[in-house]
Amino acid sequence: MALLYHEINGLIKNVKKWSKRKKVATGVANFPAKSYIIPEPMGVTLVIGTWNYPYQLSLVPAITSLAAGNTVILKPSELPAKTSQVMAQIINDNFPSNYFHVVEGGVKETTELLEHPFNKIFFTGSIPVGKIIYQAAAKHLTPVTLELGGKSPTFVLSDTDIKMTAKRIVWAKFLNAGQTCIAPDYILVDQSIEAPFLEALKNEIGCNYKNKADIEENYLRIIYNKNFDRLSNLIRTGQVYFGGNLNRDNRFIEPTILQNVTFEYEVMKEEIFGPILPILSFTNLEEAIQTVKERPKPLSCYIYSKNRKTINKLLNELSFGGGAVNDSVMHLSNTNLPFGGVGLSGMGSYHGKAGFDTFTHYKSILDKPFWFEGNIKYAPYTKLKKAIIKWAY
Repeated sequence: MALLYHEINGLIKNVKKWSKRKKVATGVANFPAKSYIIPEPMGVTLVIGTWNYPYQLSLVPAITSLAAGNTVILKPSELPAKTSQVMAQIINDNFPSNYFHVVEGGVKETTELLEHPFNKIFFTGSIPVGKIIYQAAAKHLTPVTLELGGKSPTFVLSDTDIKMTAKRIVWAKFLNAGQTCIAPDYILVDQSIEAPFLEALKNEIGCNYKNKADIEENYLRIIYNKNFDRLSNLIRTGQVYFGGNLNRDNRFIEPTILQNVTFEYEVMKEEIFGPILPILSFTNLEEAIQTVKERPKPLSCYIYSKNRKTINKLLNELSFGGGAVNDSVMHLSNTNLPFGGVGLSGMGSYHGKAGFDTFTHYKSILDKPFWFEGNIKYAPYTKLKKAIIKWAY
């Protein structure tokens, strides 16, 4: 909720400034006119939230749309049913329904909503569902922002601080039991430090969850049985370096590290979205980079190294939504950084000013007085007029 309050405070502080007309240069061709851009609301917007951070990922885009002057229909995920009910009660009891309203339900209700011609649709969720949303929006030429996912790589290079790298990765990966769209999906580690890095990961997990009470109080469960079963099938006993214990009755999957994994394994063919961390080693960084480039562009990428030249090489050669150097996930907390994907990991961005822009149409205006009008653009056309026009432009 801290990120939600932070976003609200930022909008309150800045929305007056962001909403002002912006003067821009006009150029001699339109003298003596002035030019400016007017931000205006897009209209009626639909925000479709997801289940893994149900308040944040539903309410942040919704309140951003409201701040930009739009009306909002919010469709939260039906999976965390109690959370959806709370949002519906709080919002529908306190806001006019024609201004901000929550519609609860599942696929049927979402499908019905998508039949309507909204002025903007904002969706957070999986790639397959994102394609359905995009297709439905195309019928009405509705602009969309899609916050999706993908397999976010983490590069761990030989000159990194192994202990601190393990500490930051373990926190980021097993936060919310791995059910985070920007969690490190898999690790590409330099083979020369693979053994000590694996040991550091194991030790860090042990420090975080020393006994059963720690697991019970500080570690989450998988959202529902379907996702539990999918994740269970991704764990191959022969590749388990650490963890691997399962309990379907309470949807518990222990923090699990897999080693000796290749891109041919099932765990590397889809976004994991759970507490399973595959480790792939490399001996040639160029080949590792090429392997990532051959796959769909990820939502995030993380680089752990002390070598600025190598860091810049990775940042310049790889395309991804956003990421961090020597940290993971925390770029999400900076509202000055637009958050969004690229390619299959999404389109458009939000947070802070980027969110205001996402829900705003910028209307371009040329404003000219009556007191002067040159005849250069009017017939008859001469070589002199042509020369003046060429000079003016």
